[in-house]
Amino acid sequence: MRSTLVVAFFLMPWAAAAQGCGGEGAADMDSAVGDAAELDALAQDPPLNQLTAEEAAAGWRLLFDGTLEGWRGYRREDVPGGWSVQDGVLAFTPGIGDGTLMTAEQFADFELALEWRIEVGGNSGIFYRATEAERAPYWTGPELQILDNAGHPDGGAPETSAGSNYALHAPAEDVTRPVGEWNQVRIVVRGARVEHWMNGARIVVYDLWTDEWRAMVARTKFAEWPGYGMAPAGHIGLQDHGDPVWYRNVKILVF
Repeated sequence: MRSTLVVAFFLMPWAAAAQGCGGEGAADMDSAVGDAAELDALAQDPPLNQLTAEEAAAGWRLLFDGTLEGWRGYRREDVPGGWSVQDGVLAFTPGIGDGTLMTAEQFADFELALEWRIEVGGNSGIFYRATEAERAPYWTGPELQILDNAGHPDGGAPETSAGSNYALHAPAEDVTRPVGEWNQVRIVVRGARVEHWMNGARIVVYDLWTDEWRAMVARTKFAEWPGYGMAPAGHIGLQDHGDPVWYRNVKILVF
């Protein structure tokens, strides 16, 4: 009996301490879990349309700062009615007013970075080095395809799937995220060399103006337009393909 009391005597302070620590420890753990959740949320939804100090120092600048300043419609001075800013995101809503949105400024050699999101079955695209010499931007500017691969017929052919140089160069792999999630894109253009990057992977590399390029274009619908892909500089455009689409964190580094 005495040994049992001795054990109980020694255990009682430990149990009390454990109970006290348990309360504080639980609070600390709850705080840590909360911090982790906040960090995860921040990673999924980073501050919109801002440059980091490193990007600013390297010469990056915003093409979309949360307003439509610096943007207009193709071959027009105003912004097509379907394009608007929604909660800091550049959005296209069909049925309000159609037309491709393009930068007022033209660019030659650059790296373009942005994020895009599409709805189920949706289609859009990013034009680059597009001029206004023709009736439509795709008559002159190559296009990085924006697409729901699973829900749109174009997803059935690699050369018209998301990330492709539309109808010409298929992506090396499908790295798109599920519909409704944001995808990160980089388009790097230096002289004749063009690279498409998506979600951290380089998926397309090609050279403009070569014999191989001309032969490839001649086998597509673009053969009808001799200026296709030939301009050394041009506008960046976001395509109205009749489907809702969203863009954010649009920035550029000019070489």
